[in-house]
Amino acid sequence: MRARRQPNPTTPALPRRAVFTLEDLTRTIARPRAREAARERVKYHVARGRLRVVSRGVYATVPPGVDPRSYMPDRYLAAAAIREDAVFSHHAALELLGAAHSDWNVCTVFTERRRTPLALGSVRILFLLEPPPFRARDHRGLGTREVERQGVDLRVTGPERTLLDGLRQPRFAGGLAELVESVSGLGVLDLDLLERLLEAYGQRMLCAAAGWFLERFRDRFFVSDAYLAKLERQRPRSRQYLPRGRRKGGVVASRWNLVLPGDVARAGEPGAA
Repeated sequence: MRARRQPNPTTPALPRRAVFTLEDLTRTIARPRAREAARERVKYHVARGRLRVVSRGVYATVPPGVDPRSYMPDRYLAAAAIREDAVFSHHAALELLGAAHSDWNVCTVFTERRRTPLALGSVRILFLLEPPPFRARDHRGLGTREVERQGVDLRVTGPERTLLDGLRQPRFAGGLAELVESVSGLGVLDLDLLERLLEAYGQRMLCAAAGWFLERFRDRFFVSDAYLAKLERQRPRSRQYLPRGRRKGGVVASRWNLVLPGDVARAGEPGAA
């Protein structure tokens, strides 16, 4: 009976990336039946504690001397390997942009296909459907940029779109207070791009929320009276709660027809901490 060949652990057998897919490995094997060879190779290294299975067909390289059972791969690299079209959003975007005020154990990713959440230790990766306006060809990629992490280019929503997505869904941004404090610490916002993004979304409440934020930090982001007046004309006709779903309490921002939590409503006031 012919003995089954095993991968030689002394030769470079795995991609250099910290997290990679079976397809990544298959492309590096220049011989017939490459996919079968790739499966054997990862099985061999998983058994020896050199790889950890992240998800089906996705593997993380375990650093030497680290117990593979306790090793947690980088959440961003793992999510990007699972979904090639991943666009990091909300609090994950704030973190990758270096703007997050605090750490959070939820990592959100926009993608074209739904997927069940993935748990990596205490971290949950949520795969959200790309918002409808940005699935269209003329708006695809609008408001996103690339951020390098451990030699891998990741796609992330930029400051302007991160602000709007966070105002739409504060629960994914760590809450409204976290979003406001984080984005207000950014050095610059592209107001022309922000206007294009608001037009793409076409939501009156989002225009009002953005107007409220920019009014609070108008000096920091060089917001003109004309810009604010344009957003004011697009506010909702009736009073709305922000975040949505709240039905009591809060402070009224009458110019914008919004009711906000007290701590958030006071953000940006002169002399505020």
